[in-house]
Amino acid sequence: MSTPLMWGAPQPERADAARNRQVLLATARELLADGGPDCLTMDRLAERSGLGKGTVFRRFGNRAGIFQALLDDSERALQQEILTGPPPLGPGAPPLDRLIAYGSARIRFLAQNQEIARAAIDGRQQGRRRPPMSEIHIRILLRELELPCADIDLLAAQLTSALQGPLLLQPFDDHGPDGTARTERFEAGWRYLVERVCADAGGPAC
Repeated sequence: MSTPLMWGAPQPERADAARNRQVLLATARELLADGGPDCLTMDRLAERSGLGKGTVFRRFGNRAGIFQALLDDSERALQQEILTGPPPLGPGAPPLDRLIAYGSARIRFLAQNQEIARAAIDGRQQGRRRPPMSEIHIRILLRELELPCADIDLLAAQLTSALQGPLLLQPFDDHGPDGTARTERFEAGWRYLVERVCADAGGPAC
């Protein structure tokens, strides 16, 4: 049985802080729609939202933090599908099917939000590594597969890196008409990788 996954649960915040967050996210999306990522700066966000620059800096830290917050907000729908949606992405399917479905969904999500994801990566501060929720989800599914001899924690980190922006965004540098084809290639590659990695599932222990 899977351990309950509290994915993306919002931290408790004051009512005024929650209102400010919604205003800032809505305003950031307006600026993106008006002029693309280059139009979205800390100063412009503060000016357009009518909130102080200090509020913007406390909320996001830096410009990359704005885009990360937008990406996190957009990702909540995907997280809800994983937690409560229909299988194979949601509960109820075999773990291998769920793992493949998750990778495909993550690839499509980044393809649809590539400009925001790319800007979120730029200028991101490096610090102590905390496992992202994506890695925790993959680790749970790998444990359900009962892979003999596998270092599950390390394997989860390695598979997670195959679904991160720096790698996945490379094929979308060329904004040609074959974006769907490139996405499908990545989905096929993820399926191939996972099926090979998990080929020994349920085998004898080492």
